[in-house]
Amino acid sequence: METYAYIRVSSLDQNEARQLAAVREVNVPPENIFMDKQSGKDFDRPNYQELVQKLRPGDLLYILSIDRLGRNYEDIQYQWRILTKEMSIDIAVIDIPLLDTRLNKDLIGTFIADLVLQILSFVAQSERENIRKRQAQGIAAAKARGVHMGRPVKNPPKNFIKLAKQWECGKLTTKELIRQTGLSETTLYRRLREYKIIRKK
Repeated sequence: METYAYIRVSSLDQNEARQLAAVREVNVPPENIFMDKQSGKDFDRPNYQELVQKLRPGDLLYILSIDRLGRNYEDIQYQWRILTKEMSIDIAVIDIPLLDTRLNKDLIGTFIADLVLQILSFVAQSERENIRKRQAQGIAAAKARGVHMGRPVKNPPKNFIKLAKQWECGKLTTKELIRQTGLSETTLYRRLREYKIIRKK
């Protein structure tokens, strides 16, 4: 029997330290810890899929909480059934001792675990939907205040047309034009199109 752990955070800037500490406390080998940094809206996650390929009947999978597994009610139920019923994997949810398939395998225990799983799956999806609503409301409120969303617009320097004309005639390379204007390549070409400046061949 192998012991594994799955960790998920929703974005690259979120901290996975609490989850890592929890799975280390239950002695999961470092090479058996799999982590994804992306949304829990579905299970199309590279490291989760790699983990599933490694799991064998009798293995034990630790997760800190149900929302780390996913945030879609139906998908969580489906994945749980695949892992525990079809693949014969045990799952232990560290924050919810009731959700440990090694325990209470009788009918009442199974019923209680299934009920708790349904409730927590519902909560996980509800939280995701509430987060999305709050984000949308925040963006709408910011736009109403005139706050620009996204990357700040970078304006070309005052001598942009002069430099662009030199580039157009072949006196400046594209690399040198980017360096002197301080614009990214994408922004540079957009500005050149705006000014209808085309490099002579």
